Formats: sequence, C-alpha cells, structure tokens
Amino acid sequence: MSQTRTAARAHIPGDDRFGRLARATAGLEPPFAVVDLDAYRANARSLVRRSLGKPIRVASKSLRCRHLLADTLRGDGFRGVLAFTLPEALWLAEDHTDVVVGYPTTDRAALRRLATDQRLRERVTLMVDSPEQLEFLHGAARPDPARPLRICLELDASYRLLGGRVHLGARRSPVHSPGQALALARRIADRPGLRLVGMMAYESQIAGVGDAPAAALRGLAVRMMQRASAAELRERRATAVAAVRSVADLEFVNGGGTGSVEGTAAEPAVTEVAAGSGLYGPLLFDTYRAFRPRPAAFFALPVVRRPAPGIVTVLGGGWPASGAAGQDRLPRPAHPGRLAYRATEGAGEVQTPLLGPAADGLALGERVWFRHAKAGELAERVNSFHLVEGDRIVEEVPTYRGEGHAFL
Repeated sequence: MSQTRTAARAHIPGDDRFGRLARATAGLEPPFAVVDLDAYRANARSLVRRSLGKPIRVASKSLRCRHLLADTLRGDGFRGVLAFTLPEALWLAEDHTDVVVGYPTTDRAALRRLATDQRLRERVTLMVDSPEQLEFLHGAARPDPARPLRICLELDASYRLLGGRVHLGARRSPVHSPGQALALARRIADRPGLRLVGMMAYESQIAGVGDAPAAALRGLAVRMMQRASAAELRERRATAVAAVRSVADLEFVNGGGTGSVEGTAAEPAVTEVAAGSGLYGPLLFDTYRAFRPRPAAFFALPVVRRPAPGIVTVLGGGWPASGAAGQDRLPRPAHPGRLAYRATEGAGEVQTPLLGPAADGLALGERVWFRHAKAGELAERVNSFHLVEGDRIVEEVPTYRGEGHAFL
C-alpha cells in the first residue's frame, strides 16, 4: 500500500496528530523516530508555569540529544544541565557553562581531565554522598587546592517509616538526616581541593510515581503516601539546607523531577528544580492527575507480515524501558488504536506480532506508531530524531548515539 494511503488512513477525525506525522514523514522508510515540536514546546511552557518562577535544570538523560538540549536551554525558565555521567558532562561543558553530574563518578581518566582543565573545572560540578567518595575523588583527581573541584552534596529524599525499616523511594544517598548532611559538609570543607557549591535531593517516590494508576485503591494509597512524604521532606530538607549553609555558601539547591515540579518549587529552601522527561511526555507520565504532558516523541515501525487474521507483525519493537520489569516498561502501540501484544511474545527483538481489530486494516509496508515508556532511552535506539512542525519535517538532528556516544 502506498505511503499516501498510509497518511490518509492516519488522518482520523478528532486526532490529527498521526495524520500530521504521517504526512511529514511520507518520504521516510521506517523504523525512525520523530519529535513533534508543537507538543514539545507546549510541554516546555507547561514545565515553566509549574516551576513557579524558579529555574529548571534540564535532565540530559531524559533528552540525550544535544540539539534539543541546547534549544530548550535557550528558552525562558531553563538554566543549567543535570548530566548522568562525568564523560557526558565534560562533553556538554564544551557548550554549556553549568553542568551538574547527577550521580557519583569513579571515572579516573575523566576526573584527571577535569582537574587539569580550568574551563571544565569552572563549569562542571561533581556529586558526592559519602566520605569514601571524597577519598576517591582526592586520590583519582589530585586537585590543586588553589583550583578546587566543584562539589554538590546529595541528601536522600526517600520516605522512611518504622525507624527506617520501611523505605519508600530510590536507594540513593546514605545521607538522610540534617545531622548527616552537616557532618559531610564539614568533611568537604576540610578537604583541600574541593569546594561545596550545591545540594540536591530527588524525591523519586513523588516525582517518579504516578498518582492515578488504573487501580483506584492503589491510587488512593499513592496519594496518601505522597502527601505525607512531601510534608516530611519539606521540613527535613529545609533543616538540612540551613545546616549546610552554615558551613558553605551554596550556589544552588536542586530538587524534584517532572512529576513534582510545582510541589518542590514551592519549598523556600529549593532554588531550582530538575526536569526533562516532561518535554517528551512518555508513557510513564500518563498516570498523573495534576498535569498531563502532551506526547511528543514517537517511533514508527513497518508492517512486514500478516501471520493470520487479526494479527500483523512489525519489524523490531523490543525497546523496553529500564526499571523493574513489567508491562509498564514496554513501548505501546499508539496508532492505529486497538492493537496489543501477544502475551507469549511481547515486544520482540526483531519482530513484534500485534493483535486487535485494527490489524486487518493494515497492509504490508504500512506503519504502526509507538510511544516509549521512558523519555531519553528512545534516543539509545536511533541515530537521529526527525523534528516535525505542523505536517512537515523541519530538521533531522543526531541523538547521542548518532554522534557516536554511548555514555551509559
């Protein structure tokens, strides 16, 4: 079937998104990925409104595309990058002046390069959460006391109950109490060659957990937990920040994520919020009540087989998201509607059977559009994004992978 017919079928009343994407990409052979700039920019404006006037530090792992990262940072309300590895941060710091590495590093070669390059040293901030990491950084980088490395202290934002026996949230920093934060801040201040400039706390149990899942009772439980956790963290974070500020003149206090932007930004102790996934609007953000980003990133796969009535097979498709394995980590067919995986096959490495009423209307060569479960991980599967405005491609830009980088 011709690509013209594909586009016509996708142009359905009430939802012209896939009609626009089909017309824009009629000359492309799938598989490929697109970013709908109209939706992307609407999501950026939404994040800025939710941030209550505080700057948004863009999480690079949620984009993994230098062009889109730079374009976003040129917009009002965005300032600085939250990188995921030190080699990536050094690469990005060639163009950006404020890059915080969101996770600790043990990359000796990258640390030595950072310590010996004045421009990079002034632009990149390292993350620490223990005296052991301080020892490692000092031994690996051997920083000059007159030219110290910039350091950010990470406070654990998890919600703990029953004396810590119940832990809700990601297992990140061991620094949980204000006293622990103060003790580590003093260790950093006493270490020649290191300068404490920031604090960070990521409340994954709030920012990364949707409060409106399909199961109503579970949703109620999640909302109760998140309200209690937010109240506890607000007080603990303020106390910890005040304690650390008694030791160091902090330039920034970072918190939150796409799912908690407005709540975190409302805390007086927080000076900036982190976000990135909300720009692409992946599947995992379909279960939030307070906001709903517009889906902006899609990938298209071609129909290559018709094994039986009611079934079509597309090329590839096995692009699951990281995290605990489950159905919520799989890409989802977005168009045509009423397509689903076979329970015994799921999303396959080189082919994916899809079942449903729409299958019999698809011919060989036609496309099925998918959404990825998480944001930036889609960029690890393609070399470029086709940027679409309206019903035309305005630019093709490389992903990290397309520029020859696989940082993690």
